[in-house]
Amino acid sequence: MQLPVTLVQVIDVERITPRMARITLEADALVESVGRTPDQQVKLCFPRPGQEGPRLPAQGDDPMSWYQAYLAVPEAERPWMRSFTLRRRRPGTRVVEIDFVLHGDTGPASAWAGRARPGERLGMVGPSELYAPPVPLGAAVAGADWVLLAGDETALPAVGTLLEALPAGTPTVAYLEVADAAERQLLDTRADLTVHWLHRDGAAPGGPLTDAVRRAELPGGTPFAWLAGEAAAVRALRRHLVGERGLAEASVEFAGYWRRRLTQDDAPTAEDLADAQEKLAQAQAAG
Repeated sequence: MQLPVTLVQVIDVERITPRMARITLEADALVESVGRTPDQQVKLCFPRPGQEGPRLPAQGDDPMSWYQAYLAVPEAERPWMRSFTLRRRRPGTRVVEIDFVLHGDTGPASAWAGRARPGERLGMVGPSELYAPPVPLGAAVAGADWVLLAGDETALPAVGTLLEALPAGTPTVAYLEVADAAERQLLDTRADLTVHWLHRDGAAPGGPLTDAVRRAELPGGTPFAWLAGEAAAVRALRRHLVGERGLAEASVEFAGYWRRRLTQDDAPTAEDLADAQEKLAQAQAAG
């Protein structure tokens, strides 16, 4: 399986909320599958200070060999790699939009996005089923009575794509945690959507979201649930839905996008590895 690798160039930067920027990128090359399904993830590669663009190995047919070549780049020159969800692809073009949560200079992605200007270049790897299998939305919705979406602001780009892909009239409930009221976004969907916006207003990330779902009077019937955001909060929500609400494990899609006090460069914890094993088992069971 070939791992798509390309360079992308900034062509526009828009601040859609005080803490989120939508950056439009044009790719040198783009595989046809990009933008075809919701919740598609890519890895962006950010240049080190003093570099005009990221130093990346050429695309090859063996993904593992490519990644080994990436790791072989001296650390001082190796691009920082971070995972993002494609917000959309403009039809008939090589242009994609990616939303960035801005949290100052505490990480290379946020620091770059806060200062991004047209003409700057990044690397883009993926999307690839090797690290992010597609969400089986059609089959999941067909077998469910309603849909539950829960996440923090890092999940909003994926939530947007899922809502836009849901069939008209699908009963859907979303619990979305953001920093404050200014971070709310307009959500476009044909689904029958009820949104609960949860404002942290200084509270610890994940707390308002997990508390709200635990207290919620959810609709009856069998749901399909999609959870994403801070890893510990997602883990707690999944355990609540499966252990206390009685949802089948196979009906809950989940992803820990970030970890408090840890970055994507830090080694996975024992809980991270357990989550990865559960997701692998879930994917294998789904066929």
